[in-house]
Amino acid sequence: MVKSFMLSVLLGVMMSQTWAADKEFPGRDVFPEVKYIELKDLYTQRKDVHIVDVRSTYEYQTLRIENAINIPLASKTFAADMQKLRASSDRPIVVYCNGKTCMKSYKAARKAKNAKIDNVVAYDAGVLDWAKAYPKNTMLISKTLRDPNLLISKTEFEKHSLTPDQFGERLASTEDIVLDVRDRFQREALSIFVGREYRVFLDDTKKLDRYIKKAKREGKGLLIYDAAGKQVRWLQYHLKEMGVTDYHFMKGGIHAYFKEMKNGN
Repeated sequence: MVKSFMLSVLLGVMMSQTWAADKEFPGRDVFPEVKYIELKDLYTQRKDVHIVDVRSTYEYQTLRIENAINIPLASKTFAADMQKLRASSDRPIVVYCNGKTCMKSYKAARKAKNAKIDNVVAYDAGVLDWAKAYPKNTMLISKTLRDPNLLISKTEFEKHSLTPDQFGERLASTEDIVLDVRDRFQREALSIFVGREYRVFLDDTKKLDRYIKKAKREGKGLLIYDAAGKQVRWLQYHLKEMGVTDYHFMKGGIHAYFKEMKNGN
């Protein structure tokens, strides 16, 4: 029964890939060797597969698919942990990340394949599309989401986003606390705003909360940046829960900052 199910899953996935890749999913062209599963198919088969969230632990704890397990792609033990999961069951493994332009699900599937772990496919529509479609099967900060209106909209997120230039101007004209929240594997050797910024990983919630409480206590705003302006979106849920309203993110993250510097802006 399990083997026939596995075969039907793989056949369905491979058949879906005979169609031209949708522009919504650029990763399908970049990683043509990676098989993928669509949103509705994953929902239908969710109880018969292992669903693995390959994002950071912080992102996973903020918003995740119900019953998904967390094996971060950035972890040094990613391949070993995936091998343990495969050894425990021959069910298909479905990996996912943030959304249609996030490449982590493809990279995770490819890395698993290179580690000789079979029957791994990518759910590349991501957690946000899942949360909007199936809120009752989504966890938001350890509670069932139920109402998709609780998701922070793109408009609300952008209200707190500043271009690199605007970010720098606010930094120069205020005493806001600056936080570099890039992952270990993303962080450059040098600080960008020497003397002004604090480095804290999103997974280190105790340290992160100390800086948030410090800003509230001293009546200061928060200026926060990551690598590409995507991880901070998950931090916004935590800031909202803590009642913080004076905060801004760098739009596009440090990648956009360097791009502006290169273009002489």
